[in-house]
Amino acid sequence: MRLGSPSFAAITEVWQKFCCTKHMTGQGMGHFKFAAGLLGSFALVWASLSPASANNDFANWLSALESEALGKGLNAGVVQSALDGVVPIERVIELDRRQPEFSLTFSKYMSGAISDQRVAKGKELLIKHKALLDRVSAKFGVQPRFLVSFWGLETNFGQYFGAFPLVGALATLAHDERRAAFFRAQLLAALKIMSDGDIPVDVKSSWAGAMGNFQFIPTTYLDSAIDGDGDGRRDLWGSLDDAFSSAANYLSRSGWSPDLTWGREVKLPEGFDFALAGQDTRKTLAQWQQLGVRKAGGQNLPTVDIEGSILVPSGYRGPAFIVYANFDAIMTWNRSIFYAIAVGHLSDRFVGKGGLVKQPPADDKPMSRDQSTELQVLLTARGFDTGGADGVIGPMSRKAIRAYQISVGLPPDSYPSLKLLDRLRSQ
Repeated sequence: MRLGSPSFAAITEVWQKFCCTKHMTGQGMGHFKFAAGLLGSFALVWASLSPASANNDFANWLSALESEALGKGLNAGVVQSALDGVVPIERVIELDRRQPEFSLTFSKYMSGAISDQRVAKGKELLIKHKALLDRVSAKFGVQPRFLVSFWGLETNFGQYFGAFPLVGALATLAHDERRAAFFRAQLLAALKIMSDGDIPVDVKSSWAGAMGNFQFIPTTYLDSAIDGDGDGRRDLWGSLDDAFSSAANYLSRSGWSPDLTWGREVKLPEGFDFALAGQDTRKTLAQWQQLGVRKAGGQNLPTVDIEGSILVPSGYRGPAFIVYANFDAIMTWNRSIFYAIAVGHLSDRFVGKGGLVKQPPADDKPMSRDQSTELQVLLTARGFDTGGADGVIGPMSRKAIRAYQISVGLPPDSYPSLKLLDRLRSQ
């Protein structure tokens, strides 16, 4: 989808700049004809990007989507009512292009996710809803403090569900080229939920179509939402029984173990091999103990036969964590390591544990999307495959960073930083 199309005045400005270059001064009519042809091409592009053209394109696309939904046997009246008057939402595209988790340091992320006020509120709600939470926990095996932690991070305990029209947001993203297939599936799932009578057609959501107290996307809603109170509807807004049951059901199906916590902050020994950090490396607690890893306060690790991985979310200078299988279950909910650590740490705070023992480095600064892209380009140019230069530091980029760090004798913590970028620039 082409939103924010350039005006003809903008294209004329390009034309004027072109005419003022050396290519149009004293070079004869050949260049003039070339420039005139270029302006004609610009005019055609402008016409194709005009609001009328874009609107017609969207309307045709939406009509085809409606036919597909009806072909799946969804309620015709509901589908038509839901899609009536839907138009692209430019703000949704803007938010999709600059998601904050890609531009925040671990320190900034944690300070925004966890506050004394949120901790206090979570403790209060654990007491207030104890009977319901205990019942849900007994059925699905997810400890109450984790359910309340997810609730706090997703909607500030039900204070904010989102302000975008669900269908409009999903239609915008489904028509956009970047993740069209994923959001088309979400839109069709939303129409199915509406056809089933669980939610109204005018329901509000996040800009990406996440809904209710726990911000389920539509496909997750279809697969995991539970009618906990038995009223015939899966209401993730007004029924905490439905909401807690649905969240616990999703985590249980994701492999949650009722006998484990999520992980904990740890202290790494001097000379620790940071090539061992990362979710790809798993060792028993006894093996980590033998390598010198201790609890954050210096005590021995628990003597239980489980495996864990070491994570250093702000690099070798910041805090370290050992994470267990339940951390993987949190990551199925949200693939952000920052988010998963925040869920676990907030749940710990609810039961009286303190803040981080080791703080992230004070001079750590976020990398912009452009800087991340440049980092990927420079690594690739030196033979370290990042899987592409898109400005998103994913698993392949982190492996490339680690390989580069090893090659130049840096601690191989896989951490993307401005210092690392400056070093690459200087070589």
